[in-house]
Amino acid sequence: MPDYLKAEEFILDKLRSELSPQLSYHGMHHVLDVLEAAQRIAVAEGLDANEIKLLRIAVCYHDAGFLSTYHGHEEVGCEMARQNLPAYGFTEEDIDKICGMITATHLPQNPLTLAEKVIADADLDYLGREDFYTTGETLFREFQLFLGVKDENEWNEIQLRFLRNHSYHTNYSQRTRGGEKEKRLAEIEALVHSQ
Repeated sequence: MPDYLKAEEFILDKLRSELSPQLSYHGMHHVLDVLEAAQRIAVAEGLDANEIKLLRIAVCYHDAGFLSTYHGHEEVGCEMARQNLPAYGFTEEDIDKICGMITATHLPQNPLTLAEKVIADADLDYLGREDFYTTGETLFREFQLFLGVKDENEWNEIQLRFLRNHSYHTNYSQRTRGGEKEKRLAEIEALVHSQ
């Protein structure tokens, strides 16, 4: 039986102490936010207790690759999971499922299983929440630093393209986040057209 708690503690401690403070969006606060959203969506979608435990591990690793790279961080997070998790009693099958979930957060998202759909939606939960703009501001700052986004006009165009192409995958997120996300899309469209 895997030691889920110790495995989770290990990677969360590593992220807390080693993630760059320059990651204004992809910091520890994002991991904890996604953990909370994933738990909520998983329960609403009826995942069983074991799937939820694997999901929580996947969330803890989904951005762990940022410890060493900005591009391709999902792949690196999956490699880290493959290296670390056997020591906590995880089987190859467990780790394959976890890596499937980590990969499901890669953009553009293409989740296949229900657990993959849950993590994909949890990762972008903020798109349909009231903290959309404050959370988006942290991503804007990070994109300026790491991706060379010049100004708010360019950022708004990036957001517009992203929101137009994004869809929630679970019934729960479609029901609870879809409406707010559509409002944000209309607001950003108006902003871009007024530029």
